[in-house]
Amino acid sequence: MPAQPSGEQAPPDGGLPEAATSRLGAAPFGVYVHVPFCTTRCGYCDFNTYTAAELGTGPGASRSEWADAVVSEWSLARKVLGGRRPPIDTVFIGGGTPTLLAPQDLCRVLDVLADDPGLAPDVEVSVEANPETLTAQSLAALRAGGVNRLSMGMQSASEHVLRVLDRVHTAGRVARSVADARAAGFSSLSLDVIYGTPGESLRDWQHTLDVLVDLGPDHVSAYALIVEPGTRLAARVARGEVAAPDDDTMAAMYEIADDRLAAEGLHWYEISSWARGEQQRSRHNWHYWRDTDWWGLGPGAHSHVGGVRWWNVKHPADWAARLAAGRSPAAAREVLDAPTRRTERIMLGLRTVDGAQVSDVQAALGVALQDRIDEAVRDGLVEASGLVHGRVVLTRRGRLLADAVTLRMT
Repeated sequence: MPAQPSGEQAPPDGGLPEAATSRLGAAPFGVYVHVPFCTTRCGYCDFNTYTAAELGTGPGASRSEWADAVVSEWSLARKVLGGRRPPIDTVFIGGGTPTLLAPQDLCRVLDVLADDPGLAPDVEVSVEANPETLTAQSLAALRAGGVNRLSMGMQSASEHVLRVLDRVHTAGRVARSVADARAAGFSSLSLDVIYGTPGESLRDWQHTLDVLVDLGPDHVSAYALIVEPGTRLAARVARGEVAAPDDDTMAAMYEIADDRLAAEGLHWYEISSWARGEQQRSRHNWHYWRDTDWWGLGPGAHSHVGGVRWWNVKHPADWAARLAAGRSPAAAREVLDAPTRRTERIMLGLRTVDGAQVSDVQAALGVALQDRIDEAVRDGLVEASGLVHGRVVLTRRGRLLADAVTLRMT
């Protein structure tokens, strides 16, 4: 599990500078809710997640107490935001495995958010789910409780790939869960897949894409496998039990996915994201990429309001104990200066189909701007047509080399 970033001490009451809250409502406002629980820990995962055996049954570690603590944290958020609380445009409940919890716990949190400051009329409410935790009854309860978007972890359609990833569902379970979700009334369904798993061939990946498109998702997230330090997969790679992902193979897999999904009417709008039209994009994630405001609830959750970014303590028991004592669970925070925010806008914008603003890149590069952009166009990394509209937009080759292009543009 990665270490928390460093930062300045956050105030015990969670208060924010006037400059941060004064513009609330000028941009969409979202809420992220973190559920840290998993049945088992996947070997590649370095997210802030815990199994029951790791947590025990102490205060804050029990699934039964999670919703109470989230409600307490939202009460604190309401005080900090005061009368400037804007309607909530998006809610994303992620993890971990949110659907390990009873639907009524998740829906209780939604009810509290809807009460004050209220939800936008067209609010997007997403819940992440693993197929093995879903039933027809739980999906119907989530839909009735206000969840209108489901993001399901498919990962692969090949059993041997799922085993390397330590996923506990079978490939066929996804199809049943998709059918149950559609029957429950979900008209916005995303499937997440991973490519580059040790032992996964191009043929395996093509099979996964075949199965995926047959399931008819409205949105697809396809992530290159990253071997994160400290994970079980990293240890297996270090011991030589499995091979490290191959960059050339993963690049080929990305191009295969981009072509196949586009042929099925799913078009890229962010490096790892494809949607069946703008209405099916993840609006919550889009707000992240456009540098808007959101409040993160739950252990380890990150937040951003008006240029102030903070993150909660990671362990659920510590998080809950601080809330029980009437204190903010924030571990630390940082106040972002203008150059840092600009760099982040460029970095995040380049990941998207809209690209980064030329004016931001100009401010970062100064007189070197034209040479850098001309060079990127010549190298096939940046679309020349986007520049006409004041945007720096990556080509597909540029997407594959996004980190290197970002360094050139900042």
